[in-house]
Amino acid sequence: MRRLLSILCLAGSLLTSLAAAEKRTPESAITPVDPSRHSQFLAKIAAAKGDFDLVLVGDSITDFWPWNGKTSYAQLAPWKPLNLGVTSERTEQVLWRLQNGELDNIHPKAVMVMIGTNNLGLFPDEKPEWAATGVAAILDTIKAKQPQAKILLLAIFPRSEKPTDPIRLRVEATNKLLVQVAAEKQVAYLDIGAKFLTPDGILTKEIMEDFLHPHERGYQIWLDAVKPTLAEMMR
Repeated sequence: MRRLLSILCLAGSLLTSLAAAEKRTPESAITPVDPSRHSQFLAKIAAAKGDFDLVLVGDSITDFWPWNGKTSYAQLAPWKPLNLGVTSERTEQVLWRLQNGELDNIHPKAVMVMIGTNNLGLFPDEKPEWAATGVAAILDTIKAKQPQAKILLLAIFPRSEKPTDPIRLRVEATNKLLVQVAAEKQVAYLDIGAKFLTPDGILTKEIMEDFLHPHERGYQIWLDAVKPTLAEMMR
């Protein structure tokens, strides 16, 4: 499994190199892009006959949870989770997947969304406003396709070691906009980022070895922080 995760991380690094050559515009985060794992998710939904109560929408942070956070992820089992996280994805790729079948033939009670870090991490020219607009488009799609589902939008998790690091500041700027997005879309919003940090705002390797992806401890922190809200939504 470690080798698999290494391969996934390597693939993410290659995508980072390719992304560096891509010019971003205000439309980039909301222009759907066809990703590679889409057919796998559709097959999983069909095999389970759509029997999922909780949908997780995100990137590698969500994607890696069943492996890097086995103990905490197992605690989601009673809610029959459908993990739609994909490594290195940005808002536009998630948007395409959700618009093209991954929210069809299911009837979840709740959807948890945490996306946008790759918009900022892969593209130095990505403005927080663009990433936030991409998240808003994702929420619109979820609400249109699953009107009965309650939605929990999470702030983008802190990344980079120190609170003064430029990427950390861009994440924080985006999260300030996501507060407004959640209010406008009338969905629940939680910013649990401080729970991953020391009192002086440091992100340690004990929580995220690469200062981006949680270890088991980090995933348990995530679960503990959102579990009361999800439990209420799942009633």
